Amino acid sequence: MSKEFQRYVVTRVKRAIVDYGMIADGDRVAVGLSGGKDSSVLLHVLNLVRRVAPIKFSLHGIYVDPGWDMEVNVLREFCEYEGVPFYYKPTNIAEVVFDIRQEKNPCALCANLRRGALNNTARDLGCNKVALGHHLDDVIETFFMSLFYTGQFRTFSPITYLSRSGVTMIRPLIYLTQEHVREMARQKNLPILENPCPVNGRTKRQEMREFVANLLTRYPDLHLRFLNAFKTADLRNLWPVTK
Repeated sequence: MSKEFQRYVVTRVKRAIVDYGMIADGDRVAVGLSGGKDSSVLLHVLNLVRRVAPIKFSLHGIYVDPGWDMEVNVLREFCEYEGVPFYYKPTNIAEVVFDIRQEKNPCALCANLRRGALNNTARDLGCNKVALGHHLDDVIETFFMSLFYTGQFRTFSPITYLSRSGVTMIRPLIYLTQEHVREMARQKNLPILENPCPVNGRTKRQEMREFVANLLTRYPDLHLRFLNAFKTADLRNLWPVTK
């Protein structure tokens, strides 16, 4: 693969880690694996960072199975190739969301349950950090979803301490675009499994993804503009009610 491109990706991830103090010496970092390109790239790049970092930290791959039939051995072999221990956590989340609760908009509940299972598994394994594969496009999509559906200027944070589980969630890919992640996965031939979710491609997230993709055709520097806005936001320019 292009050494220049790999160097760029690793540098951007290292920059995000340093900017927000995501990883410290001695950390045990659990990487949430889903079978998608984002989490596979996350594990691979963090492993590259670990090899050159001036601090020592360990990686642990965790796959939370919602109850779908997926080729788990592919992820197990991927972790083995990377020299990272792999942990499999079976759950009945799919049954709860689709059969018991019969959610019309299942994504939020499913994500919360999977996140909870991931965090608890990480804690039980002695990990103090949980790394997720959200990239800059996810950040922008979440911002618009919050604006359009709740009327709030919000998106997720680069680093968040979760008091309930006692772990800290980090997002080292936030300075990379979806295209960067996709190209990294392609060049390194990283494992990407088909998403078996019955509502895959028919969600509010997908609608927002298409909306942002359309904006990018008109404003190709949108990623840089949003990244700068998130890092330099001045709440004094908004209208908080004082009475």
